[in-house]
Amino acid sequence: MNVTIQPKLLRGVITPPPSKSQAHRMILAAGLAAGESHLENVALSMDIRATLACMRALGARASQDGRTIRGTGGVSYPCTPCCDAPIYVCGESGSTLRFLIPVALAVKQGGSFVGQGRLMQRPLEPYEQIFDEKGIWYNRHGNQMEIFGKLTPGEYRLRGDVSSQFITGLLYALPLLEGDSDIVLTTGLESEGYIDMTVQALNTFGVQVQRTADGWHIPGGQRYTACDVQVESDYSQAGFYYAAMGLGSQLELQGMNPDSAQGDRVIVEFYRQLCGPGTVELDVSQCPDLVPPLAAHAALRAPGAATRLVNAARLRLKESDRLATVSRVLNTLGAQVEEHPDALTITAVQALRGGTVETYLDHRIAMMAAIAATRSTAPVTVLGAECVSKSYPNFWEDYEALGGQIERWNP
Repeated sequence: MNVTIQPKLLRGVITPPPSKSQAHRMILAAGLAAGESHLENVALSMDIRATLACMRALGARASQDGRTIRGTGGVSYPCTPCCDAPIYVCGESGSTLRFLIPVALAVKQGGSFVGQGRLMQRPLEPYEQIFDEKGIWYNRHGNQMEIFGKLTPGEYRLRGDVSSQFITGLLYALPLLEGDSDIVLTTGLESEGYIDMTVQALNTFGVQVQRTADGWHIPGGQRYTACDVQVESDYSQAGFYYAAMGLGSQLELQGMNPDSAQGDRVIVEFYRQLCGPGTVELDVSQCPDLVPPLAAHAALRAPGAATRLVNAARLRLKESDRLATVSRVLNTLGAQVEEHPDALTITAVQALRGGTVETYLDHRIAMMAAIAATRSTAPVTVLGAECVSKSYPNFWEDYEALGGQIERWNP
């Protein structure tokens, strides 16, 4: 599906969708818990559907009623050999793949993981290094990866500057083992807010881990306990509405938890800085998903104002190479964005000129283009606009409810 967007500022009240990051974590914990859990306010995006499917492959049971998931943890552990290796269909979800790999090793001695798009091109080396050290067999080819072996208690050393998702996967799996384990970071930790969300979810379901000077100590022999939780609204997606407000739209955001553990809550402070004068430099190492909305806002600050988004190299490993695609799409629309190896420099312009842009099958690029269209002098056509379903299936409907004028058409 393609959409053509007429230039128009947005107006109204909006509750951003539920946090995809928090929902992944709650679904995983509920699937490992004995008894029935109720998860409220879960949006069934493609990524969340992938995590649900993988937990069912592990043996959990779940049903949906609107935004409510009722699930019973049917996963047995400690692990026993599996006669028929489970197949885990992860779609394009990096969270699903990286969270499930160690959990599957802990409870089923592995299985086959299948991805789509760029998923299997994204880094898995931190796990592969662990597999080599622990004698776990693996084979990555095309869009599939087979992994078989037994996860054992002990020390797990890994980098903290590739993706916090590897740490999260181990934090979920290691408490299930019979002995204690330690995660030792060999570099500084990036996206620490996502680890805070993980620890919060573990605690909610009765699992405890202990922070150490260089990582975490994880007591073994723990069990997840079923409970009822409500997923918060998502600061990552709220970032696009903050960008729209920065471009002149009159919006009121509702349903946001000001005390949330979500690392992307920093969008509130970044928004304030971008609304001010002068050169602004924002370190996005802890919040890489905010770069598309931040770039859209920065492109249309006071004309001539400069913004630098730095420490952003990991964006090259997302659904698209986001340093390249953010700059390419905004420049096509008339912005002034310079791409660097690990940063973007943006010089604000008065308005954008509109045009036709690709999404590169990246949901956040599509939403960035839609927000940029609110300050264009001519319509913006977004090709492949259906990719928003990966994280925000109702984005275009919400955009229209706020007064956005779009025409849907098929190529």
